[in-house]
Amino acid sequence: MSGLVGIEYTGVRELRGPLVVIEGVSGVGWDEFAVIVLDSGERRHGLVLEVDRDLAVVQVLQGTAGMDRTGTRIAFSGMPLRIPVGTGWLGRVCNGRGEPADGGPPVLGASHAAVGGAPINPVRREPPNEPVLTGVGAVDVLTTLVRGQKLPVFSAAGLPHLELAVQIAAQATCGGEAFAVVFAGMGLTHADAAFVRDGLAARSAARQLALLINTADDPVIERLLTPRLALTVAEHLAFTEGRHVLVVMTDMTAYAEALREVSAARGEIPARRAYPGYLYSDLASLYERCGRIRGRPGSVTVLPVLTMPAGDITHPVPDLTGYITEGQIVLSAEVYGTGTYPPVDPLASLSRLMLKGTGAKRTRADHPAVAAQLIAALARSRQVRELADLIGRSALSPTDLRHLDLEDAFRHRFLAQGPDENRSLNESLDRAWEVLLTLPRSQLGMIPADLLDTHAPLRDEEPS
Repeated sequence: MSGLVGIEYTGVRELRGPLVVIEGVSGVGWDEFAVIVLDSGERRHGLVLEVDRDLAVVQVLQGTAGMDRTGTRIAFSGMPLRIPVGTGWLGRVCNGRGEPADGGPPVLGASHAAVGGAPINPVRREPPNEPVLTGVGAVDVLTTLVRGQKLPVFSAAGLPHLELAVQIAAQATCGGEAFAVVFAGMGLTHADAAFVRDGLAARSAARQLALLINTADDPVIERLLTPRLALTVAEHLAFTEGRHVLVVMTDMTAYAEALREVSAARGEIPARRAYPGYLYSDLASLYERCGRIRGRPGSVTVLPVLTMPAGDITHPVPDLTGYITEGQIVLSAEVYGTGTYPPVDPLASLSRLMLKGTGAKRTRADHPAVAAQLIAALARSRQVRELADLIGRSALSPTDLRHLDLEDAFRHRFLAQGPDENRSLNESLDRAWEVLLTLPRSQLGMIPADLLDTHAPLRDEEPS
């Protein structure tokens, strides 16, 4: 980030939360980058949020603590914030503003790109059709992540969403093709930040990771910049360098709360739960920066992680995220209460692009049928469990009892996995078959006969 350029303005009218209101400006545009120099000589940086005649509202990325109306000088660059891009980000740990946090020199690049990015022309979008394998069986088999997809993780306070995000970021691959991860942490505690750095140290040492961390005691305004920096870095790595890039962003609820705080400081009229009315379009401006571009190598896949306050999936952040993205991975307090990790609720989770990225020549020929049958069987198992609570196990048929056995087998043999266990897709699918074979063959009607003949030879059926 550069020093002062052009005309310096000293007419600070007001300091309002993370915002500075300057009067007497001319020729200043929205989203312009600004350099702010305090009376002590300290330099801070900001972005123009609003311009009205000779007034400009600037959000200060380092916050306004310690600033005074007098003695503050502000200069505008005449262009939006731009950062260096390239492979120099790989292997580095930076703060939410992109400044080194690993003791190394500033990140350099052969070219610069605007942090605001640009939407991908819909005509040039290539439909996602290849998987990103995470090494997490529940994700790879039941909610397969596809290159270019945006697939959020919905969680609640106390659930291990950060552990799952770090595990996916550490293990994800694209079948041997050039791959990188950009991890953006927002509002993390220092303990969580240390956990992220330790969990991703191997990937960082292999120069396959760019890590941006905004901690809870960093200026709240910085949280609005962190995911945009991450996506700008990812876009260059994907569409110029030809890598497949996974962008993990956690926690998007902390981002939305930062947006709400800035909106309140600007005096905007609040909408649902005091969030700004433009929350939907703001989230979309981030999530829609993923995808594939026809004629260009690489892809950007986005995995946002968000906590649902009080576990409420109708809360504005998960609600609006669900409208924009292509499915969701839902973590369950009930599953977590059984001591199972990852506590994924398979019946609440969905990947809408899964069928485009699975099957023969992509994952395995039996994958789509096995996943569909397993979900159907689990839905029936849940119904049987509710029935058993009403009438007792003794009143259930032998087939119903098999469904209860399947639910237990699913949790212990398929879902349960160590937080550092990298499970191959073949092993995960084999485990899924093992769980399905808890049922009589007559209950596996969604799987083609030839696959059943291979994996489940004819055997005596129990009466239903």
